[in-house]
Amino acid sequence: MSSPLVRFAPSPTGHLHVGNMRTALVNYLFARANNGQFMLRIDDTDDERSDAAFEASIRYDLDWMGMHWDVEDRQSARLDKYHAGLQKLIQSGRAYPCFETPEELSLKRKSQLSAGRPPVYDRSALKLSQDEIDSRMAAGEMPHYRFMLTHDMVTWQDMVRGEQSIQMSSLSDPVILRADGRFIYTLASVIDDGDHKITHILRGEDHTTNSAAQYQLFEALGYLIPEMGHFALLAGADGEGLSKRIGSLSIGSLREDGIEAMAIASLLARIGTSDPVEVRTAMDDIIAGFDISRFGRATPRFDPEQLNQINSKLLSEMAFSDIKDRLDAAPITAELWDAVKGNIHKLSDVSVWADVCYASIEPIQADEQVLAAALTCFPDGALDASSWGEWAKAVMSLTGLKGKAVFMPLRQAITGREQGPDMATLLPLIERDRIIRRLKGETA
Repeated sequence: MSSPLVRFAPSPTGHLHVGNMRTALVNYLFARANNGQFMLRIDDTDDERSDAAFEASIRYDLDWMGMHWDVEDRQSARLDKYHAGLQKLIQSGRAYPCFETPEELSLKRKSQLSAGRPPVYDRSALKLSQDEIDSRMAAGEMPHYRFMLTHDMVTWQDMVRGEQSIQMSSLSDPVILRADGRFIYTLASVIDDGDHKITHILRGEDHTTNSAAQYQLFEALGYLIPEMGHFALLAGADGEGLSKRIGSLSIGSLREDGIEAMAIASLLARIGTSDPVEVRTAMDDIIAGFDISRFGRATPRFDPEQLNQINSKLLSEMAFSDIKDRLDAAPITAELWDAVKGNIHKLSDVSVWADVCYASIEPIQADEQVLAAALTCFPDGALDASSWGEWAKAVMSLTGLKGKAVFMPLRQAITGREQGPDMATLLPLIERDRIIRRLKGETA
């Protein structure tokens, strides 16, 4: 494969969510895995809904994920290119003006459906003479423009879905310029892809039919046609679409909830493929294992609980050097991190265990007999990894109790919690006097 150039082209009309981040990630990984380039193109022709704050959010999210783009552009700076492309289509007879209102088009569709016919545009605008067109425009009517499809079969070898064939007579001629002068994505994207020499278009399967129309646009405008791949869209854990949950699944909200970038990348890189999801702590490792051919056509399910589990496992595999600059709580040492990282779900959870080791907590007095015995045989000298086991055995000998009946009351008193890291590792991190006061039921 020659060096590919792919693009991610978000509209700055909202925040990135897991669905469109997956599209961005697939393109990024494909480019990096094949020694290619990744382009960020801001599709901001919708000046009513585009917002600089959303664009800044998109850029921040991509950068936070570690997905750095090699080149960028924006549609609002390329309007002259779209006008030139439209004129070329008009001159070649492939674009034509239409004056139907949205209400008139809606009535036509309803009439076709009630008659049992597909709601395909009937090309009635082609019956207008040039004089009629000029007269209506002189009267202040602004037309929208459609691209005239050729009614043959468009076929391509899709990188995900295999051979795709679409009979173009089943589609309406797509609108490419609105009556208000705004260019539609269908045309603008083709001109961008053609001018930028995009080699591969990787996007969701909801674009498959649109790709067929764009296939003909590439040809009509004299561009090379990129290779295309359309992967299945994400569904929720229950199999339903994600549309109602997108707000809570924005990349920003996941970040605020403590989800790591590499947890998101680890899941999105493999979900929908035939390979198992594997936790990776570095983007280079995800790139090394990426293969677009592994994507299947079955609908993948995105489960937030699975993401939480991946996040926990990721943290458990991270070295202290990976996270020390991100820790606000002090003093958190490498020893503390190694002791607790297997028992946290988010990085912020480490502060809970920092408090257990270095601050005052409210102990739980669950068994006075066990705690009284524990005080009488508390180890002398410095505590180490062997102290917990030896101490617990001594308490068992004094009380006649076994296992959890001893371990649990001691854990509750010392940590104020019923679950947590291995006490053998945690105990040496807590001051002797603090442990003794907690065994006595004092806040310490």
